[in-house]
Amino acid sequence: MAGKVVDTREYVSVLREIAEEGKVVSMLIAGSSMSPFLCHNRDYIYFTRPDRELRRGDMVFYQRDGGQYVMHRIYKKRGDAYYMAGDAQVQVEGPLRRDQIFARVIKVKRKGRMLEPGDFWWEFFEHVWIRILPARRIITGLYAICTRRRHPGDNESAKG
Repeated sequence: MAGKVVDTREYVSVLREIAEEGKVVSMLIAGSSMSPFLCHNRDYIYFTRPDRELRRGDMVFYQRDGGQYVMHRIYKKRGDAYYMAGDAQVQVEGPLRRDQIFARVIKVKRKGRMLEPGDFWWEFFEHVWIRILPARRIITGLYAICTRRRHPGDNESAKG
């Protein structure tokens, strides 16, 4: 059976309408801008229209003026302007208007496990990771070096 190709913008616009009605919508993550918290084609987000004042660290869905839909975190708010960044990014996007933001992520399914506010990793990315944006490139580089898989022959001294 062949899979059906769906226009992403059209698909998300339908999900947007449902979320704006106050219903919770789920969607498989596409893209890597929210890594390491969320991974492409592995994790799911659950979102609905914002039910409270938006604040730094919130994951929100918004539509750029060019029509593209994006889900990132609020890096800061200045007056009526919002500035966004993905967890994998060091660049900040903005200013964005409040009317561009149509949903807030209220929970995620990460590595097959549901996470909500209060869970360790949720709190870490919402309150700590968002504040160390300038140091992210260094931290992720060090992490990659420390977790790089070793190949046979990398440790010659371990041989007899």
